[in-house]
Amino acid sequence: MELVINGRTASLEARTIQDVIDHYGLAGRPVVVEADGEVLTAPQWADTAVRPGMKIEIVHFVGGG
Repeated sequence: MELVINGRTASLEARTIQDVIDHYGLAGRPVVVEADGEVLTAPQWADTAVRPGMKIEIVHFVGGG
């Protein structure tokens, strides 16, 4: 399915936001997800279905100094 992830088109086999997070190896890390303009909490990821063309923004935190 074609999705727009952080402004770039991606073709993923995903049914939920959790599948997208897992695909990028971000499960268990501090992540913020916005799907079609709505910020989602981690408990919502498994219940939020993705659909073709959905715009998803994923922000993850990195440390450094």
